[in-house]
Amino acid sequence: MMENSARNFRLIPALRMTLAVGLTLAGLQACSKQAPEATEATPAASKDGAITLAPAQIAALGITLASAQAADNLPIGSVPAVVSLPPEARVAVASPYAGTVLRLMAIAGQEVKQGDALAVVRAAEAVQYSAALARTQAELPVAAAQASRLAQLAREGIIAPARADEARAALQALQATQAENRRLMAMGGVSRDGTITLRAPIAGRVSSVSVETGGAVVEGTAPFIVENTAQLRLDLQIPERLAGEVRKGMVVHVVQDGRSVEGKLLSVSETLDPTTRALTAKASLPAGAGLIPGKSVMAAIAGQSSAKGVSIPASALTHSEAGDMVFVKTPKGFRTVKVTVAGQIGDRAFLASGLKAGDQVATSGVAELKTLAQGQ
Repeated sequence: MMENSARNFRLIPALRMTLAVGLTLAGLQACSKQAPEATEATPAASKDGAITLAPAQIAALGITLASAQAADNLPIGSVPAVVSLPPEARVAVASPYAGTVLRLMAIAGQEVKQGDALAVVRAAEAVQYSAALARTQAELPVAAAQASRLAQLAREGIIAPARADEARAALQALQATQAENRRLMAMGGVSRDGTITLRAPIAGRVSSVSVETGGAVVEGTAPFIVENTAQLRLDLQIPERLAGEVRKGMVVHVVQDGRSVEGKLLSVSETLDPTTRALTAKASLPAGAGLIPGKSVMAAIAGQSSAKGVSIPASALTHSEAGDMVFVKTPKGFRTVKVTVAGQIGDRAFLASGLKAGDQVATSGVAELKTLAQGQ
């Protein structure tokens, strides 16, 4: 019994040693199996700006991608501008005669169609022309009959031909008076009761109303101004530093309420204003631009570049001490690329160098990528 106890006592250290070796080997095997997973779970950044990320890690960081698009016209600068109307888009509505407003049928800001009535005016001159027209119309049949009767008598030798000539001349004078009164009434839109209806000469918006019902209308003044805002213009001030680069036909972008409106330069002056030291230029805007005449805006001018550029979402850009950069997708993750920014129009950034069309860049998760690139 004592011998068995001694034998068992000697075996215990050996069993303990065997168990420890087995546990160690199992632990090493487990570590060897988990090592690749641990390496994959840890993003790595190299000194050349490459960031190694697995697809699962890209998804976990919420990184989205966008492709760089080719851009022939690169921004050369942004300049102040004022939205205006072309000369033919603003028309004054005037009364040909002084009078009193009987009815007012339009207010400022109202949309009107061509020919819509704006106001009814009673004018003393219009009443006189209407009365004169009525008199000549009553006298013409009598004068015509008299001229015809005297002409017959003159042909028969009963009266002197001079009397027939006088009757014919009187008839022609009445006919001329009738035609003149009709012309004057038609020109002023005078009706038979002597009132004048002022109508919209073009379709558009009534921008100004300077009369009220019962108020006086002065001859030579325009109580209404109608504007057609379908076509707009831009009045630009081109600074001296851009004087040699801006030319007729260049593309102009105006960003308004989150959307970009594209126009084209129509003219550029050749002489600098001595006060502002700037060139004046005018650009067209498309119909339905949604801008208000008189509004001050900033306009970005884009022109043809000898080197092909690209445009990317502005959210893809980030800044560092070395300059502007983006993160370009690679098979293993991303790499940092320095770029030259030509300008920005709305939510698009235009690059003169650094990328080519088709390159995929990160547009979200940029801050996280920047942190990884800096090794933080």
